[in-house]
Amino acid sequence: MSSLPLSPPETATKRLRPLRLLRGLFLFTLIVFVVPVAATAAWWALSDRPSSWSSANWGSSGTLAPASASPDAAIYIMAARTGGMKGALAVHSWIVIKRPNATTYERYDKVGWGSPIRTNGYPADAYWYSNPPMIVRAVIGKDAERLIPQIDPAIASYPFSERGAYKIWPGPNSNTFVAHVLNEVPALGTVLPPNAAGRDFAEGPVSLRVASDWRDLHFTIRGLFGFAIGQRSGIEIHFMGAVAGVDLMRPALKIPALGRIGFDNST
Repeated sequence: MSSLPLSPPETATKRLRPLRLLRGLFLFTLIVFVVPVAATAAWWALSDRPSSWSSANWGSSGTLAPASASPDAAIYIMAARTGGMKGALAVHSWIVIKRPNATTYERYDKVGWGSPIRTNGYPADAYWYSNPPMIVRAVIGKDAERLIPQIDPAIASYPFSERGAYKIWPGPNSNTFVAHVLNEVPALGTVLPPNAAGRDFAEGPVSLRVASDWRDLHFTIRGLFGFAIGQRSGIEIHFMGAVAGVDLMRPALKIPALGRIGFDNST
């Protein structure tokens, strides 16, 4: 028996469903991504910042104790807001290592000028464009001593280390480099902040990656659209390089442009 034709009200309801879905997606994007980015940009525009690279403070911030203060090995994942209006949206991240009994730190950055992977180009805890750094993750003592031999080959294996392999957005950039090391050494136990633009960039148009310890899953379309879920990432949604989500292990909200708001994730 053939089905009866839809009545006019039923036809109208069926046609409205895609429109309601699109409206819901629009409102979700507006509230979760656009509003935080716009609010952070407005705050940043009113903040006092250096007018140029040459007038910015690039000296030590005093965030880290002198390397000679302790014989223990140490690993620090660090980040600071970058310069200009980019600082409203993104941080620059880097890696600091202190080997057992060493009296100096080793700092590794990926930068867009000169040698892409720069070693000790700045003090380990330097300001970045006058912006103070934060410690994203700190590993001290025996754990650091165990992980440093894994970090060395991870740095060496970064696939975008050649000259010219740097794009501010969507990547690969400084945050792509640090994210690569974190992915290669999952025992470091963290991910970069949600405002580390470029951290989710991956080679190829589409990437699906499961962490080697099976504790994180990451999907991305060139770092622009995707998601992550797992013990380290929590639950994340990625949109045009911005990240929104929630950390379940160390409860916190991940807010686009603004950063992570909640329990400390550094130790």
